[in-house]
Formats: sequence, C-alpha cells, structure tokens
Amino acid sequence: MHGPTPPQPLPTDRLRFAMPPRHESVEDERRHRKERLAGALRIFGRYGFEDGVSGHITARDPEFSDCFWVNPFGMPFKHVTVSDLVLANQDGQVVEGGYHVNQAAFTVHAQVHATRPDVVAVAHCHSVHGRALAALGALLEPITQESCAFYEDHALYDTYTGVVVDAEEGRRIATALGSHKALVLRNHGLLTVGDSVDAAAWWFLSMERSAKVQLAAGAAGRPVLIGHKAAVSTREQLGGDLVAWINYQPLWQEISRSEPDLLN
Repeated sequence: MHGPTPPQPLPTDRLRFAMPPRHESVEDERRHRKERLAGALRIFGRYGFEDGVSGHITARDPEFSDCFWVNPFGMPFKHVTVSDLVLANQDGQVVEGGYHVNQAAFTVHAQVHATRPDVVAVAHCHSVHGRALAALGALLEPITQESCAFYEDHALYDTYTGVVVDAEEGRRIATALGSHKALVLRNHGLLTVGDSVDAAAWWFLSMERSAKVQLAAGAAGRPVLIGHKAAVSTREQLGGDLVAWINYQPLWQEISRSEPDLLN
C-alpha cells in the first residue's frame, strides 16, 4: 500500500513578503512618510531614547526636498500623532504645523539632508548606550553579526564643542558622516540615516543595541573580533537600507496596531 501523498510546496508567489510600497502621488508618499515618522517616534519613546527635549527624527518631504517633517518641540515621543508633526525649511523655520522645533538639533539634521540628497530620514537621540560609546570616542567593533552591518560604514565625529547652534558646525558633522549610514558624535550620541524612515530608525535601534553589547562584552572580558573578510561579507548581506526596512516591519506592525491613534 502507498502512503498518503506528501503535501507539496506552495508557489513562492503565493507567499506574503512585505516590500517598500510604491506611491502613485506625492500626497500618498507624504502621508506614508509622516505615518512612519510618528510611529518611529513612539517606538523610540518606548525604548527610552528621549532625554528631556533632546532627540529628533526628520523625514524629507517628497515634494519640497529642502523641507523636513520633524517631531514638535517639547512633546513626548509617545504622544506624537501624524497631525502633530511640523514641517520646517532648511533654515529651521516652521512652514506647516503649530509647534516650535528644536533649533539646535534641526541644525544638524538640515545639514545632513543638504549634504546627502539620497537620505530621506535622519535619526539622532541621546540614548544611554550610544552616549556611553560616544564618551569613549569609540566606533562599533565587528564582534556580532549585527554590528558587522556597520563595519567600515560608520564614522566618528571626534570633537565636542557644546550644543550645536550654527550651520558651520552642522556642516562639519555632515562631512564627518560622509557616505556612511551612521555617525558616533563624541561625548554626544549616535546619528543614523536611511533612504526611508524605517531604515534610519532601524539603524539607530541596531546601533544602540550593538553599543550595549560591545560595552557589556568589554566589561566582561576581551571580545573576539570577526575577521575583515567575514565582516565585509556580513555587511554586504545585512547592511543595506532594504534589509533595514524589512527588519523594521515587525516594529511598525506592532506599534501601528497597538497604538492606532498615532495615525490621527
């Protein structure tokens, strides 16, 4: 007797796999970026990345490329909704919205956006482990699979002159970032960029966790470094913005379903 016929593999085109959406209009793209921005801010709030009024995520407007959506000054990350977001021009002047913006933080973001037209979003917060790494003036070492995503793709801004309030300082920070995805601001914190809000937010989350792991491993002993060839190969597999976008989707699904009011 023959046994039951084993189940056959399904065609791959019948399986769900999320990819970045394409938008038919500027209005749809703007709405999408604002939704993702509000969601990212709430996620950062959950992780405790805000410190008083410090910390920002900006998203370039899809129509007015020298204007950027940003969180309102003084509003808790966990409370931000789409309608709360502020649109500011490259000089930090509010052109849409009902709140001020943090001029010191926006100075850095505006210069990074100006220097990197490929960048849609910039994230910078004063997270605990990012600040600890920055206080050491250190880069991430290739000691885990996740940290290899940043291998030779992040830099150190090796100076500290106080709160950034002028465009020239912002330009120096943007120059230090160069073509990389991330920057350690010495004695300050972390900054990440991406071709979507999702990617920039994921890189910040991953960089903060990698900093935490590096600090913990260094306190316990001498971490074993991954070799150059393997680190480069891992970065080429995991270090692209599309991979970051994919990794971020579970977080977006969770925050948008558990806190749908962020879409208001």
